[in-house]
Amino acid sequence: MPRTDPGGAPGTDPSATSAPADPDQPETARIQLGDLLQAFSDPLRRRIVRRLATQGEAGCGDIELPVTRATGSYHFRILRTAGWTHTRRAGRERYISLRRTDLETRFPGLVDALLRADAAERDTPAEPAAPGA
Repeated sequence: MPRTDPGGAPGTDPSATSAPADPDQPETARIQLGDLLQAFSDPLRRRIVRRLATQGEAGCGDIELPVTRATGSYHFRILRTAGWTHTRRAGRERYISLRRTDLETRFPGLVDALLRADAAERDTPAEPAAPGA
């Protein structure tokens, strides 16, 4: 199903100006909050979203992940089908970007709120195990 969303200024959001490489990227109006939250619940996928939010579009192979290439592709697909990311092709390379404009249109403030919550969670030390547990 092709995406049809309003475009921003060229160069600011690649998803606004290029057709998706994969047809499983949902249209903006079809992005569901539950799908976004479920995809964001995985620490590796949160890491990918953080990377894209801070550094912008990247080649899939340029995002360093501590997993096999196949597992990385799986996580990229989960983010794409949930509506977090846009994937485009340039020759044989796939580039991934955060659909910040689309997500802000659909759920204003959600991306920033989730990224702040993720940062707060990462900054909080884990509780020690209870004695005898």
